[in-house]
Amino acid sequence: MGTLFFILVILAVGAVAWKMRVPLMAKVLGQSESRVRRQIERKRR
Repeated sequence: MGTLFFILVILAVGAVAWKMRVPLMAKVLGQSESRVRRQIERKRR
């Protein structure tokens, strides 16, 4: 029970972090969101 709950919490936090990755990365890197978004789009290709 405890292990399953722990895994579900990690998945939920990961999903939120993935949806919010551009604003989070912009804050961490100290850059504007548009620059971070452009860098992510460039890496994807």
